[in-house]
Amino acid sequence: MVDFTDQRTDQELPASQRMTVAERLRQFDERDSPWTSRSQIARELAVPNSTLQAWLQQRRTRLANSGQPREVVQFFENSAGLAFLHQLLTAGQLIFVQGSNCGLRNFCRFLELSGLQEFVAASYGAQQAVAEEMESLLSDFGEQEDRRLAARMPAREISLAEDETFHPHICLVSMELASNFILLEQYEAKRDAPTWNRCLDERLASLPITVCQVVSDEAKALLAHTQVHLGVHHSPDLFHVQQETTKATSAALARQTQGAQEAWEKALQRCSQVGEQLAACREHCAQSSHVQELEQERQCSEENEAVARQQMSACQDRQQRATTARRGLGQDYHPFDIHDGRPLPAEEVAARLTAHFDTLDQVALEAQLSSRAQQKLAKARRMLDAMQATIVFFWRLVAARFSSWDLSEPVRQWMREQLIPGYYLASVASKAQTAEERDRLCKLSVRILARARDPTGLWGTLNAQQQGDLEHQAQECAELFQRSSSCVEGRNGQLSLKHHALHHLTKRKLRALTVLHNYFVRRPDGTTAAERFYDQVPRDPFAWLLARLSHPARPRASRYP
Repeated sequence: MVDFTDQRTDQELPASQRMTVAERLRQFDERDSPWTSRSQIARELAVPNSTLQAWLQQRRTRLANSGQPREVVQFFENSAGLAFLHQLLTAGQLIFVQGSNCGLRNFCRFLELSGLQEFVAASYGAQQAVAEEMESLLSDFGEQEDRRLAARMPAREISLAEDETFHPHICLVSMELASNFILLEQYEAKRDAPTWNRCLDERLASLPITVCQVVSDEAKALLAHTQVHLGVHHSPDLFHVQQETTKATSAALARQTQGAQEAWEKALQRCSQVGEQLAACREHCAQSSHVQELEQERQCSEENEAVARQQMSACQDRQQRATTARRGLGQDYHPFDIHDGRPLPAEEVAARLTAHFDTLDQVALEAQLSSRAQQKLAKARRMLDAMQATIVFFWRLVAARFSSWDLSEPVRQWMREQLIPGYYLASVASKAQTAEERDRLCKLSVRILARARDPTGLWGTLNAQQQGDLEHQAQECAELFQRSSSCVEGRNGQLSLKHHALHHLTKRKLRALTVLHNYFVRRPDGTTAAERFYDQVPRDPFAWLLARLSHPARPRASRYP
């Protein structure tokens, strides 16, 4: 409640009272007339007459001395203009300062160049106070929304991706894979298993969820946290498997190919030189014994060129085979064939992966790669059993879902062979690297789903409610297979860029960034991570901030003579 007995000017009043002052001046303008005295209007507005006179004098001074057009000043001096200014600056702080790496100094420069410094305090200190207030409000918003949505959240099983990053303090990050919701993102002194256990237990205590699997690297602390404390399946990260094979073969084979190509080019050049010398010798001194020597030298250089060309071809072939095998690990590590959508048993997936590892081992043997490279290939191959176990885990989890939903055998087979593959391939398509592959997988997904929804088949025997339920259940099953923690790796990269730009991330700033990721960033379909995770639409964080953030403070009084 504003105390209007205070005789201070509005430049000295707290920024939160600026809107009240603007509203009182608007009401004064409506009442002002030749037949009404200002003292009478002041009594009607419950404002001391001296205070009202001071406000009016300040407004006249600003209109007379501002560098902006009179109409602009009048707009920002009334309540509607101040509300727009508040909305504009709140959006600017949220998008440029909090949501990106703009930085406060650039934002202050924006205020100066735009002319808004005439109406708002544009100094670094003033905007830093706004940024700190916004960070605190974002943290409060996240805590309130987490509690409110968790109370009405349906019970469900989730898969997590976990990792840690450093800038330079240890930051533990845990994200729900299906929704991309950040469950845990906080600084800790250690990254051992007890620390992971404590932090995640505290976070999950208020949520009706059960963790069924965790995707991460092979760090001992994460393995102990997953398999011992949580007692759930650990899925190996495909990225780290491919990374080891890439480190083992890519650079070494490329060097061999480059060296073989340079050797072949030299041999080819030597052949050309000897051929030119031989032609010149025959033309000018055909009877010379030097012709026979050059002919022998040409024959030798041609043999050397053929050997060099063969070696280059062998190096190129090994490099191509290794590249195909590395890519094949990603293409074949799926519970469904990405070429026809056929469900794959774990044994077939393991056989395909084994063939790719065998190819890499054979290439390493032929290329005589170092023992260190062979050790990296062996390290990657050790993940084969865990990868096969993840396929087994997926099909067991799908079977358990079918049993809990009490589905008949024809429906189970239909979902396993058509509906789930269709949704799974649609998800894979969104992550494909090339446009051609995305287009191929999208078309394959559409064909499989169209076949699943054939009205002459099982689909036609279901009512609309049953069809919707089964499609939702199929989507849930398609999300059960998780092979990568790339979402956490990407988040770690974002935090590193933030730290690089700001040089320091406080706990308050980190919490604000987490809330923005969960509640503000939207996918192309318009949903936020929180909406997908809680299965509810959260409140709008911008509207929440707008109602609580202090109104912009005026520039220093010295700006106006």
